[in-house]
Amino acid sequence: MTLLNCKDIEEASIAMRPLVKKSPLEYNVRLSQAYEAEIYIKREDLQTVRSYKIRGAFTVMNSLSQEELSKGVVCASAGNHAQGLALSCSFFKVKGTIFMPRTTPLQKIERTKQFGTTYVSIKLIGDTFDEANAAALQFCKESGATFVHPFNDKRTMTGQGSLAIEILEDLKKPIDYLFVPIGGGGLLSGVGSYFTQKSPQTCIVGVEPSGAASMKASLEEGKVVALENIDTFVDGASVAKVGDLSFEICSSFLRRSVCVPENRVCSTLLSFLKEEGIILEPAGALAIDALKDMKMEIKGKRVVCIASGGNFDFDRLAEVKERSLKFEGLKKYFLISFAQRPGALKEFLTHLGPNDDIVRFEYLKKTKRERGPALVGIETSKKDQFDTLKKKLSAAQITYEDITDNQLFFDFLI
Repeated sequence: MTLLNCKDIEEASIAMRPLVKKSPLEYNVRLSQAYEAEIYIKREDLQTVRSYKIRGAFTVMNSLSQEELSKGVVCASAGNHAQGLALSCSFFKVKGTIFMPRTTPLQKIERTKQFGTTYVSIKLIGDTFDEANAAALQFCKESGATFVHPFNDKRTMTGQGSLAIEILEDLKKPIDYLFVPIGGGGLLSGVGSYFTQKSPQTCIVGVEPSGAASMKASLEEGKVVALENIDTFVDGASVAKVGDLSFEICSSFLRRSVCVPENRVCSTLLSFLKEEGIILEPAGALAIDALKDMKMEIKGKRVVCIASGGNFDFDRLAEVKERSLKFEGLKKYFLISFAQRPGALKEFLTHLGPNDDIVRFEYLKKTKRERGPALVGIETSKKDQFDTLKKKLSAAQITYEDITDNQLFFDFLI
């Protein structure tokens, strides 16, 4: 069995204490009641950089010699890894160069600059991560700087594995299930290695977004495979290809995995924002959302979920709400053909139920035509009310098309 060394993880955990917080392990009353289980959340969203990525970045830099540090460090990232490396550069007083796609939101660029202070320079290259990553690797060849990988490096995994030590120290009780989000597999490699050796009775559950389940695909094939197309919404965990090292380690212990729908993650994210006032990013809510798929199995058990990050861009809130309502079946969009005469809209309104609310309406009268299409967005309180509405429209011989699941229309609308 290929696992990381527990002693290395323990030493990394001690070394990072001057910079990395020991994040709290919190008992969650709402989830425990809902699932009839004892559920705890490991709050990595409360790190200084709001994610666990600081653990791996720090550990890699702490392993470098003075000569290596003098040549600087490099990474390619538009998210949490960039911020973790930036803060580590500031701590070690080492020059860092971070490559980001030109499409990176300004908020993420500014936060990375704040953490890196005068020690970090940011280079905006290309329109995609792959272009930025290629530029970063070329820069390393030319400058001799060290490339700090976000997951496919045993030092990165070792640092991220320090999470496991904290969980076991804080809970001091047997843990039945541990839910861990998967992106490239670094976090799962570190945490899973430690738990497998120190808490072998714990069932480790790896969680991926359905639209980017690269670890699942690799495990099924028995080798690392690259997905041709992925849904990038859960950006912190949307990886087309897991690392070869992380795959080797994870495949030695991972027996349970769950793939969760991206839109359902939005509902979990919003529930934490509304009920507890906790801000999670989509990847941070990933492991918690997987509880829904194992509700019967975890009943009466002690469960820990890792909330991996809280770097949520509130400019995405509208999309998150739309995706949640779409998954819950409480909001739909229709193209409806209206007769171009007075009273046509008024007649249509008679088919709506008392809890049906028109939240979007776009129509422009077409000259010299008997009928004209309108875009109508409707929100309701119970999803089965849409079945009733559709039956009424069909009975009234009103031509319509449900375009809710048309991704092209959705991207245009939101």
